[in-house]
Amino acid sequence: MTQYVYRFGGGVSDGGKGDRNLLGGKGSNLAEMASIGLPVPPGFTISTAMCARYYDEGERFPDSLREEVAAGLAHIEQVTGKRFGDAADPLLVSVRSGARVSMPGMMDTVLNLGLNDETVQGLARASGDPRFAWDSYRRFIQMYADVVLDLDHGSFEEALEVAKEDRGFTLDTELSAADLQELVAEYKQLVEAQWNRPFPQGVHDQLWGAVGAVFGSWQSDRAKVYRRLNDIPADWGTAVNIQAMVFGNMGETSATGVAFTRDPAKGDRAYYGEFLINAQGEDVVAGIRTPQYLTRRAREDAGARAASMEEAMPKVYGELAAVFDTLERHYRDMQDIEFTVERGALWMLQTRSGKRTAKAALKIAVDMANEGLITQSEAVLRVDASALDQLLHPTLDPDAPRDVLTRGLPASPGAASGFAVFDADTAEKRSAAGDAVILVRTETSPEDIHGMHAARGILTARGGMTSHAAVVARGMGRPCVSGAGAISIDLKTRVMRVGDREVAEGDLLTVDGTSGEVMVGAVATVEPELSGDFGALMLWADAARRMKVRCNAETPADCRTARGFGAEGIGLCRTEHMFFEAARITAVRQMILASDEAGRRAALAKLLPEQRADFAEIFEVMAGLPCTIRLLDPPLHEFLPTEEADFADVAAAAGVGVDLLKRRAAELHEFNPMLGHRGCRLGVTYPEIYEMQARAIFEAALDVAEKSGDAPIPEVMIPLVATARELDLMKAVVDRVAEAVFAERGRRLDYLVGTMIELPRAALRAGDIARGAEFFSFGTNDLTQTTLGVSRDDAARFLGDYVGQGIYARDPFVSLDVEGVGELVEIAAERGRATRPDLKLGICGEHGGDPASIDFCEGVKLDYVSASPYRVPIARLAAAQAALRR
Repeated sequence: MTQYVYRFGGGVSDGGKGDRNLLGGKGSNLAEMASIGLPVPPGFTISTAMCARYYDEGERFPDSLREEVAAGLAHIEQVTGKRFGDAADPLLVSVRSGARVSMPGMMDTVLNLGLNDETVQGLARASGDPRFAWDSYRRFIQMYADVVLDLDHGSFEEALEVAKEDRGFTLDTELSAADLQELVAEYKQLVEAQWNRPFPQGVHDQLWGAVGAVFGSWQSDRAKVYRRLNDIPADWGTAVNIQAMVFGNMGETSATGVAFTRDPAKGDRAYYGEFLINAQGEDVVAGIRTPQYLTRRAREDAGARAASMEEAMPKVYGELAAVFDTLERHYRDMQDIEFTVERGALWMLQTRSGKRTAKAALKIAVDMANEGLITQSEAVLRVDASALDQLLHPTLDPDAPRDVLTRGLPASPGAASGFAVFDADTAEKRSAAGDAVILVRTETSPEDIHGMHAARGILTARGGMTSHAAVVARGMGRPCVSGAGAISIDLKTRVMRVGDREVAEGDLLTVDGTSGEVMVGAVATVEPELSGDFGALMLWADAARRMKVRCNAETPADCRTARGFGAEGIGLCRTEHMFFEAARITAVRQMILASDEAGRRAALAKLLPEQRADFAEIFEVMAGLPCTIRLLDPPLHEFLPTEEADFADVAAAAGVGVDLLKRRAAELHEFNPMLGHRGCRLGVTYPEIYEMQARAIFEAALDVAEKSGDAPIPEVMIPLVATARELDLMKAVVDRVAEAVFAERGRRLDYLVGTMIELPRAALRAGDIARGAEFFSFGTNDLTQTTLGVSRDDAARFLGDYVGQGIYARDPFVSLDVEGVGELVEIAAERGRATRPDLKLGICGEHGGDPASIDFCEGVKLDYVSASPYRVPIARLAAAQAALRR
C-alpha cells in the first residue's frame, strides 16, 4: 500500500527527510530540523502525492489515508501527552500547506484546530489562562470560517473592531476573557447566518475540512497566478502538515516571530526580523499589530521605542541566535524562519531558503563563497539570472526635487513612479492598457497577486517588513513601501488621504522602497551603479561559461552600454533601423520610388556615406570584436506613408508627385508582409541595395582598422534565406564588393558571410545552406512565428489563454518552444555542422536573453547567444549556470 503520511518529532521519523518533492518544502524541513535536534513540535506530513490523487479521485480521500492520519494523530498524542478532542486537556493542531517551492501567502493555513465549546473550557482550565483559551477559540473560528467555509472574512474583522470600540480599546490584547467569550458567541452566530449551519463541533470533522481546504487552495485563483508568474508546474501539488500547536499568545512570556538569518533586502550579514509578544503568527505577517524588531541595533536604527526581542527576552533570543547559525550552516543558505515562544520555551515552526531581492541574492552568494560556506560555482548557481534585471535599471535621482507625502517601511528596494490605483483589478487593467501604476492598499492579501505583478510599485498602510506585501514584492522585484500608517484609503471616493492632503486615483505617485518615502508626482531617475559583488560574481560566471554573449544593438549608445555590461561582440545589428532616421528616409523613399536601376543606384549613393558613418561608429565601440550586420530585412512598403495627410509632405520631400507615391505604395502593399517581399528576396530583386550596404560595412571596417589598429570582424548576415541558391547569389554579391573595396584600399581584413535561420525550410535544408554559410544565426523571433503560424504582433490577445490552459507552458515569444522551434534549431545545428564542422552557431532573437532558452542553447552547443544590452549580464550568468548544470 502506498504510504502517504510521514511522522516527525519526538525522536520518531518515517523518512522522507530532505525530499521536497515528496513532503513539500515545509514538511521536508520540519523533518530535517527535528532530525538535527532542534525544538520542533511533533507532527506528520501528508505527501504531495496525495494532492494529485485527491484531484484525480474527484476531491475525495481514500479510507487508507484516514487510517494513516489516525496513526499520525496518535504519534502527536504520545509525544505531547494530550489527546485530540479531550474535553479536559485537549491537543490542538495546526494544518498548513507546504508546496515543494515556497509560495508565501498563496496557500491556506488553519491554527488552533480542535477547539469547540467543550475543549475551550478544558484548555482554559489546563492552561490556567481563560483569556488565552477564548482568544485561541475566536482566532480558530475566524480562520476556519475564512479558509474552510469560505465565509466573509470582513464581517468577522468588523465584529472584532466593534468589540474593541465599544470598550474603548485599540489592541486585541486588551480584550478580557469575558469579552472574548462574547465575541466567540457573535462569531458563531455569523457562521450560522452565512453558512446556514452551526459551527462544526466535531474535531475530526474540523480536521478533514481543513485538510481538504489546504489541498483546495492549490487550485485557488491566487495560487494559479503565482504558479504562472513563477513557472511552477500545476502537477507538483502541495503537501499538508499537521502539527501540535504551540502558543505565542499565552501572556508576556510568550511570543511569535518571523526572522531571516541575513537581511533579505540588502544581503547584510545581520539577523533581520520581527516579533510580537502575546501573539500568534498571523498577527505578524498580516499587519494586524505593529511588530517589534528582533535586534536592538535594528530598533535603534529605526528609532523605535518598543523593546526588541534581544532586550525583552534575552535568554530566548540567545537560543534563537544559536538556532539561526545552526540552520545557516546546515542548509548553507540564508534561512527564512518562523518561531514561537511558549512560556519561555522556544519552538521552531518552519525554515526555508528565504526569498530575497536581487541585490541581496548577489551579496549573500558572494559573501557565502568568500566565507567558505559555498563554492564559487555554487554562488553562481544561487543567483536567479532573471532577477539581475532588478539591478540594471535606474533608481531615483538623489538630487531631483521630491514632494514627500509620507514615509513607511522600506520593504523592497528600488523606486517606481506611476498612477495611483486602489485595487488589484484596476492595476491589472490599467497596466494592460500601457499605464505605469502604483498599487495602494491598506494591506495586501494573496488575492492581490495579479495586481501586484502588474504594478510598478506597491504601497500599503499596514504591515511590517515581513508582511505579505513585503515578501511578495521582494520576490517579484517590485519596490514596496509598507506600514505607511499615516495614509487612509476611501475606496468609495477612490481617494487616499494623508492629513489634509488628498491623492485621487489616477494621480501620479512615486514610491522609494529603499528609503520608505512616498512622493506626489514623478521623480527623475539615475542609472544604477553596480557593486563589487556584481563584478565578482560575473568574473566567476565568465570563468564557468562556455558560450559567448553578444548584444543586439545598432546605435553607438547601445553598443557602449552592452560592452560595459560585458558583451563580446554584436550578434544582431538591424540595418533597417538606420534607414528610418530623418536625415536619410528621403533618400530611402527616392530609392523605392525610382523607376529603374540607375535611379535606385543614384538614391543609394546618397545613403552610402550615412551607412558607412553608422557602421564606423559601431565598429569603433566594438573594435576587435565580431559584429554581425544583418542586411536590409523589412518589406519596402514600411518606409512609405500610410496616412492620407502624410502623402503630400512625403511626395514633396522625395521630389515626386502624390499620385506616383500612392501608386507605388499600392504596388508594394502586401497582405502578409511577414511572408512577403522582404529579406534576401529584396536582395535577389534589387541586388544594388545589398551592394551599397556591403560597401558601407567594408569601408567602415577598414577606416576603423586604419585609425585604431584594432580591426573589427564583420559578419555579414543574409536574412530570410530558405534555399541554398538564395544564399549563394547574395554571398556572391557581398564577396564581389569586398574584393573591390580591398583592391581600392590596398588592404584586406577578415570577414564572414552567413545567414539567419528563421524559416523551417532553412532549418531542414541546413546541410545544403552550410556549404555557402560560414555561420548560422538563429532568428528565433521569426522562426517561432513561421513554425507556429502565429504573429507575435497579434498573439497577445489569445496567448494568455493558451498559457493559462497549458497549451504552451510559457509565452513562446518569451521562452523558446523547445519541443517545436527547439527541435528545428537542433536539426539545423546538426545538419549544418555535418557539412561544415567549423560552422559558427548563435541565436539573436529575444530568446537570447531568456535564461530557460539559454539553457537550451547550451544543450545544443551553440557558440553564442545575443541579447539586448541590459540583458547581457543576465545572459552571461544564465550561460554559466547552464554550463555548470551539465
